[in-house]
Amino acid sequence: MKFPKGLGAVFVIMLLLILDQALKIWVKTHMQLHESYQITSWFYIRFVENPGMAFGIEVFAKLFLSIFRIIAVGAIGYYLYTIIRKGYSFGFILCISLIFTGAIGNIIDSVFYGVIFDHSSGHVATFMPENGGYSTWLYGKVVDMFYFPLVETVLPEWVPIWGGEEFVFFGPIFNIADSAICVGVFALFIFYRRTLSKSLTKEEKHKEEEHAEKTV
Repeated sequence: MKFPKGLGAVFVIMLLLILDQALKIWVKTHMQLHESYQITSWFYIRFVENPGMAFGIEVFAKLFLSIFRIIAVGAIGYYLYTIIRKGYSFGFILCISLIFTGAIGNIIDSVFYGVIFDHSSGHVATFMPENGGYSTWLYGKVVDMFYFPLVETVLPEWVPIWGGEEFVFFGPIFNIADSAICVGVFALFIFYRRTLSKSLTKEEKHKEEEHAEKTV
């Protein structure tokens, strides 16, 4: 008996969402902002918050970014449903599921965390504080915690522009949701680029056929 691909996708999505949110809530309710726990010499749990995109990148205004994320998740969710229904390979479905899960994980922070937590500066945040959260709906900050400073050094003085400055590789701080998105995207383009291209081409043809039928 074959394991249903849709059920497998749901299992992966739910498992990663639970892990992502459980860790974020633990960090938020046990650590102050910028506090760190050293796990190894190259791995830290460091609590930071960012109002922007994955790995702390800030590009768009917060409200626009939150709304964009919600629309994007809806589109990815519909696409995931479509490829499951059409019987695509489970590997391809898994890649899209990872991207979908990561987007949802960070959306939860953006939509809800500003309301259900108070700020973490100088003290550990309270869940559902009596005086309200640190912000409003759609203005929450994403909780990040994984920090891997694999190389920490000072650049030689002869290096143009950055000479004498501290250099850290790998510097970005991220979370499980960010990891899911990155793994999904990289695997997609390494192993399933042709499948993705064919899938999108079929979708475009299907839309064109529907549009032609409506205009007849």
